[in-house]
Amino acid sequence: MAQSVPGYSPSFKKPPELLRLRRKRAQNRGVAVSSPPELPEPAPRRAASAGLPLRPFPVAVGRGGAGGPAATRRNPFARLDNQPWAAAEPPDGPPGGQQEAPDPFLDSHQENDLLWEETLPERKTVTQLPQTPHIVFSNSDIASSESTELPVDWSIKTRLLFTSSQPFTWAEHLKAQEEAQGLIQHCRSTEVTLPQSIQDPKLSTELRCAFQQSLIYWVHPAFPWLPLFPRIGADRKMTGKTSPWSNDETLQQILMSDWSVSFTSLYNLLKTKLCPYFYVCTYQFTVLFRAAGLAGSDVITALISPTTRGLREAMKNEGIEFSLPLIKESGPKKRASGTSLGYGEEQAISDEDEEEESFSWLEEMGVQDKIKKPDILSIKLHKEKHEVEMDHRPESVVLVKGINTLTLLNFLINCKSLVATSGPQAGLPPTILAPVAFRGATMQMLKARSVNVKTQALSGYKAQFSLEITGPVMPHSLHSVTMLLRSSQSGAFCVGLYPHEPTAVFNICLPKNRVPDKEVVHKELANCGLHPKTLEQLSQIPSLGKSSLRNVEMRDYVYNWRS
Repeated sequence: MAQSVPGYSPSFKKPPELLRLRRKRAQNRGVAVSSPPELPEPAPRRAASAGLPLRPFPVAVGRGGAGGPAATRRNPFARLDNQPWAAAEPPDGPPGGQQEAPDPFLDSHQENDLLWEETLPERKTVTQLPQTPHIVFSNSDIASSESTELPVDWSIKTRLLFTSSQPFTWAEHLKAQEEAQGLIQHCRSTEVTLPQSIQDPKLSTELRCAFQQSLIYWVHPAFPWLPLFPRIGADRKMTGKTSPWSNDETLQQILMSDWSVSFTSLYNLLKTKLCPYFYVCTYQFTVLFRAAGLAGSDVITALISPTTRGLREAMKNEGIEFSLPLIKESGPKKRASGTSLGYGEEQAISDEDEEEESFSWLEEMGVQDKIKKPDILSIKLHKEKHEVEMDHRPESVVLVKGINTLTLLNFLINCKSLVATSGPQAGLPPTILAPVAFRGATMQMLKARSVNVKTQALSGYKAQFSLEITGPVMPHSLHSVTMLLRSSQSGAFCVGLYPHEPTAVFNICLPKNRVPDKEVVHKELANCGLHPKTLEQLSQIPSLGKSSLRNVEMRDYVYNWRS
């Protein structure tokens, strides 16, 4: 067989020779092949490594030469550098030979949308998969109409990835004086107002100091060798880390006592409206405390997510009145005084009403005595099953309002299940995150890194620049950074947002008796440490529901976003 076929390679070490042979056979048998003139052997390899599509070849015919017209397909030898094709790139070109740009939307659900490959340190260049520099939204993707302001987002972000056609060199290598000025501006809550567009951002000291100011946050406790956020699902990251308190009860009591002092201090700041909000992150759930006047509420509120039946029962036993905003109350026995029902009472009332309705038709037919009704134990098990089914889900979010938040504070301080008893997080108090200083807090900085990237457009490669911010990005930091980029990037940039999923439900719209006056809110919270525009945004009524911002594009100073 090897001798009868010219050019046959026994070990298949010369694929190009065999491919040429197949194309020649197909042309001799009348099969239409549309391919450009043959190139030297290194050309396909160069084309593949540059991300260019190789020419198609016919489907292999039988060795005897029989076979009808063959449809073309993608060359399996393309991408010889083992780089995957972009997920949004269509496998085949559109009809009529027209070229369409790949779907340019950067989906923040996928951590690996950008293929970062650090090359020479001095060049600091990065290769990106084929993307176009702008985001195109369809009507189904847009969560809101175009606006000059973003909707308020109360979820904590773990990562922000900004991209722009203008460089972010102004955000790196701050001078010692600029760094010190940024710290002082944060501690003194200095209001910085920038012009709409900055001609040369790299030379703007005011911009660089304001950027340093926007990256600061406060945390307790603080252990440099431990990742203290996020806490939910962090066991794998903490495994193998040194934790001298894990088996020392005395040290655990000292840590919890210190933590309780910091927690109480921060709540007092919130109550006196010197702190706008803060988070308590445990290994099982997260609590968001907000001052009166924020999120459209005229009283202090606390949201807990996710919760379990055991936690809700414990809160009920401590006399904490709470509600589940995502669980609809039903039945004529709903409390009319306006106070929140505990979940057990509310669900029991609902189930009793359903039970009465389910057996009412039996009485009408006169056969109620002949039908065996479920016993009390079965009804109780059914109720418990319904309560447990929503555990650890967004629907389990709990709302505590007003004076009950103080009772919740005492409950959390004395709750033994607040701290893990085993595993890598054993004995470690919950993480407290706040935008302002409080007793026992440590000042920390979000990490920022600017990188040059290349994007492949229809006309070739185009320069693109990115700025990555990692860490617990709280709502005030997100708003501050976007305001700075609005000026530095001339009102044109895109950003992918990566939220800590258990906190996305904090964007639900809460039931309210009355909406506080904006002027009164701004006057009362004037000393809370936030920029007036940031305070105005956080005063808005949340509109994102159980979701959070995923992708945002600003073009001509107008926002488009998707949640």
